[in-house]
Amino acid sequence: MKARLFIETYGCQMNFADSEILASILQPQYDLVPDYSQADLILVNTCSIREHAEQRVFNRLKEFSALKKKRPGMKLGLVGCMAERLKDDLLRSELSIDLVVGPDAYRSLPRLLSEVEAGQKGIDVLLSEEETYQDIPPVRLGSNNISAFISIMRGCQNYCAYCVVPYTRGKERSRDARTIVEEAESLFRQGYREVTLLGQNVNSYKAGELDFAGLMRQVASISPLLRVRFSTSHPKDLSDELISVMAEYPNICKAIHLPVQSGSSAMLKKMNRKYDRDWYLERIRAIRAAMPDCGISTDIIAGFCGETEEDHRETLSLMREVGYDSAFMFKYSERPGTFASRHYPDDVPEEVKLRRLNEIIALQQELSQESNRRDVGKVFEILVEGESKKKTSQATGAPQYFGRTSQNKVVVFDNGILPDGSMVHKVGDYLQLKVLSCSPATLFGEVLSPQA
Repeated sequence: MKARLFIETYGCQMNFADSEILASILQPQYDLVPDYSQADLILVNTCSIREHAEQRVFNRLKEFSALKKKRPGMKLGLVGCMAERLKDDLLRSELSIDLVVGPDAYRSLPRLLSEVEAGQKGIDVLLSEEETYQDIPPVRLGSNNISAFISIMRGCQNYCAYCVVPYTRGKERSRDARTIVEEAESLFRQGYREVTLLGQNVNSYKAGELDFAGLMRQVASISPLLRVRFSTSHPKDLSDELISVMAEYPNICKAIHLPVQSGSSAMLKKMNRKYDRDWYLERIRAIRAAMPDCGISTDIIAGFCGETEEDHRETLSLMREVGYDSAFMFKYSERPGTFASRHYPDDVPEEVKLRRLNEIIALQQELSQESNRRDVGKVFEILVEGESKKKTSQATGAPQYFGRTSQNKVVVFDNGILPDGSMVHKVGDYLQLKVLSCSPATLFGEVLSPQA
C-alpha cells in the first residue's frame, strides 16, 4: 500500500497550482487523503506576501507538530515561499519539521523524503532560473472538474519595494507555449470548460517571439466553449495588443485584475511600481474603450511607508474614478529583506493604517454594490460551477446553484430536479441568466435558456 499524503495550501492561485505539481511528483509514492489526521506526510504550502499569512501558517504548524508527538511515524514538511524565506529560523525552531523545500525544488522531494527516512532533515531551497515544471502534468485538486489553473511562468523581477516575491520565487521565466496549449487542449478533452493562465506577472510572458497576447490567441482558439482567464497583470505590461485580443475573442473572459496598490503617484514611485496615476488611468480608459463591459478588480495597500492623508485621499479618488467591481485590500506589513524594510521606516501608526484600510473597504463596498446594481435586469451567460453555499432557496425550496459571468461575478439561481433525481442544469453547462437582484458580493438571477 502507498503511504498517505495531505497537502494544505495558503496564499495565491500560484500556490494552489504548485500544490497540484507537488501531488503529481509524489503520486508514485503517496495517495492523497482529505483529512490530515489520516496522513503519513503533511505538506504545508506557504505564502510570505504578508505577515498575517505567515502567522497563520506558524499556528497551523504548531498543531501539526503536536499531532506528530502522538503519531511518531508521521512526517511534516514546509514547502513554498516561507520555506525559501525562513529556512534557518524554521530549522532552529521547536517545530517538528522534517522537510523544508523551496518553490523551485519540488522535483527533489522523493530524494529528500529518503533522507528523512534515514533520520536526516530534508532541505532544498535553491532557486532556479530555468525551472517551470512544464513537463509535469498536475494532479487536479479542484472540486468541480470544470475550472483549472495553468501556470505559464514563474518568478518576478519587478522588485516592488514592499514585496518579497522576487526573493522567494526568483527571476521570471516562461514555459514553452506548446506545452501550455497542449495542457489546455487536454483539459478541454477531459471536460474542463475554463482555464486560468497564471503567473506572478502573467502579461510579461515571453517565449521566443511569442508574447502574452499571442499565447492568449492560441489558447482561446482551442474551442469557443473553453473560457480563458488570466491573473495577475502588472499595469506596466498591459499592452494594447492584449486588450485587442481580449475584445476579439468572446471566450476570453472580460475581466482584468489590475493591481494599483495606491492612487498617489508619489507612493507609486516610492513603491517602485514603474507607472504613475495617469498611466494607470490611461490603461483603464483603454480597457473601457475596447470592452465597455469589462470587469476590473484590483489590490490596494493602506499605510505604506510615508503615506500622507493626501496620498490616502488620492487612493480613494482613484477608486471612485475607476469604479472597481471588487478589490483585495490590506494594510501594509513590513516584509524582512525587501527594499522598503532596508530603506524606509514603517512610520504610519497602526491605528492610522487600520482607519485608512477601513475607509477603503467601506468605499469598495459601495462601489461593488453600485456595480452589481447596474447588472440588475441584464442577461449574462454563465458557466455553472456547482451548488451555492445556501444550497436551497428560502422562498421556493428549490436547489440553488451558482456560476460566474465573463466578468467574474457570481450569480446564484434556482435549479430544477428531473424525475430521475438529477439536476436540470448541470455543472459545466452554459446558461443565459437574467439578473433579478443583488448584494454587494453576489448577483441573483433566473435561467432563460441553456446554450448549445
